[in-house]
Amino acid sequence: MALPRLLTYAAATLVCALMAAPVAPAVAGGGTVVLDGMAFAIGIALALPSVVLGVLVATRRPHSVVGLLLVLAGAAPVYVAAGESYADLAMRRGLFTEVYAALSQGNWMFLYVPAALLMLVFPDGKLPGRRWRWAVAGLLVVPVLFMLIAACVPDAYPPPFEGTPHLLRPPRAYLPMLEIAGVALLPVFLGLLITSAAAMVIRYRRADDEVSRARVKWFALGAVFLPLTLLLCWVGYLFLGSPDLAVLGLSATAVAIPAASAIAMLRHDLYDVDRAISAAVTYGLVTTILLGFYTAASFLAGLGAGRGSPVAAAAATAVCAAALSPLRVRLQRRVDRRLYPARQAVLTAVARLRDRMHAGQARPEELEAALREALRDRALRVGYRIPGATGLVDAAGAPVDPGDSPVTPVRLGGHEIGAIVRGRTGSRELLREAAGASALLIEVVRLRIEVSRALEEAEASRTRLLHAGYEERRRLERDLHDGAQQRLVSLGMAIRLAQRHLGDGTADVDALLDEWVAELAVAVTELRQIAHGLRPSSLDDGLGNALVMLAGKVPVPVALDVSAGDLPDDVAMTAYYVASEAMTNAVKHAGPAAIGVRVSRAGDHVTVRISDDGRGGALMRPGAGLAGLADRVRAAGGALRLSSPQGGGTTVEAVLPCAS
Repeated sequence: MALPRLLTYAAATLVCALMAAPVAPAVAGGGTVVLDGMAFAIGIALALPSVVLGVLVATRRPHSVVGLLLVLAGAAPVYVAAGESYADLAMRRGLFTEVYAALSQGNWMFLYVPAALLMLVFPDGKLPGRRWRWAVAGLLVVPVLFMLIAACVPDAYPPPFEGTPHLLRPPRAYLPMLEIAGVALLPVFLGLLITSAAAMVIRYRRADDEVSRARVKWFALGAVFLPLTLLLCWVGYLFLGSPDLAVLGLSATAVAIPAASAIAMLRHDLYDVDRAISAAVTYGLVTTILLGFYTAASFLAGLGAGRGSPVAAAAATAVCAAALSPLRVRLQRRVDRRLYPARQAVLTAVARLRDRMHAGQARPEELEAALREALRDRALRVGYRIPGATGLVDAAGAPVDPGDSPVTPVRLGGHEIGAIVRGRTGSRELLREAAGASALLIEVVRLRIEVSRALEEAEASRTRLLHAGYEERRRLERDLHDGAQQRLVSLGMAIRLAQRHLGDGTADVDALLDEWVAELAVAVTELRQIAHGLRPSSLDDGLGNALVMLAGKVPVPVALDVSAGDLPDDVAMTAYYVASEAMTNAVKHAGPAAIGVRVSRAGDHVTVRISDDGRGGALMRPGAGLAGLADRVRAAGGALRLSSPQGGGTTVEAVLPCAS
């Protein structure tokens, strides 16, 4: 087993034993310890995240000392909680009471030391350089000095040691110097904490890969909660007159640092850490400025209205609100420029493209190039979703295949209008923000593509209709020439020939008349068939009757549901041809067991829906029957939709305009 992991397990065992030590006598009924349940519970709660996550890191990264340091950091709050639990024992038994009372004053600095040491050695367990040893020494010495100075203060100890005599009693002449030294150690200790944080900056600048940089950023995000504790202490003094709110900061730090460390070591790509750091720094600065404004405003207002006056508090609050309302956005921009340059670059690029587009100097289709330049990612793609298309297309209308790359959808008004396909850089959160900023530009491009396609399709449809008209004329010409026309010409020649033989009595007039009538009947039938191809005569009795006659010629059962009422002749004829072509295609290609035809009317639109339970897989191929049918429907101002999954049947639906 790796040594760091072994030491981590041993340290975790010791910390757990320290947690259980004050509980055992109470459970055993010895009555030697009066357990402060609240203090002890808080100590364990502060220690558990660090201990548990430290063991997890050591298990997953057995050769890293980060897990060991996290467990040791978790021992600090347990030590404090256990010490509070043993205070009663020291008072009742007189076991080193004076020593315990003296050393328990000012030991709060030790709660910060483990986290600061962890900052100095994260993530490889080594100091950034030899010169950083003085920072380690300062973190170990300053808390000891502060604790000794606090023990020398002649004021009575807090309960339960208020009657305990002081162990250290320096001459009164030295007390002012000691008080000054104690106060001076506070900024020194704060400087050491800042120095520890500076180690993170140095490690970040020395890191030569994205993983190392991301790990340092995650830890820095957790360490941001250390100055938060001091801000809460300030807030406590300002509003409550005591530093009790610092406990909240310590609690947040006890969770944030181990959580950030574990994420850094195990899942550095879990979230956009740059965004989180930028937000934390921005709100930290806003809070600091707010407290400064409030303190100054309260002081100035209190000079006139009296200390603790509600008027002074209200005036200070109003001044702070007025001063900070425009400040946060500016601070966010400045912080982003330093700590989150990718976000600032993306937002600036999108805003600049929008401005140039409004000035007529750019086109919205340049969005992909702008985002690529901002993120320095030549593989990034911007796709657009066009109604009726199954996938994404680019600005030129060509298909975009995202492959295995992460896809960030772009939504507007609750509808997905496009997507940003990640290339080599950019977190999910950053791409989501880019998608939100680019939504209007993407919508403009999408509409332009849709309009362009509609115009192209209209032109192609017009061309197809024109060619179809020419073909239909040629077919009619052939049918008339080869059928009725030839029959009538032949009939005319026969009549002329019979006319020549009427005088010599050799012609059988009755037989000739019967033959000519039969020929005329055949010619009329052929003409009717040609006319029926142009407009079915069955429509004279309404669309419902025409569909009934059409369904009677289909070799499979047809379920009819016609509830459209009286329709204009052109709408009824289009609906008839939709039903006819769809049923013909179903019988010819799908092999259905049954077909359903439903015609309904809603307002100014008529819907013709033909469905079958055949094999499916139908497509609108150029030159095929369904493509020609779509052209006919578009020419009537309607729209044709086809749904034909493989093996799932086919549905053809036409929506036709029908003015009242």
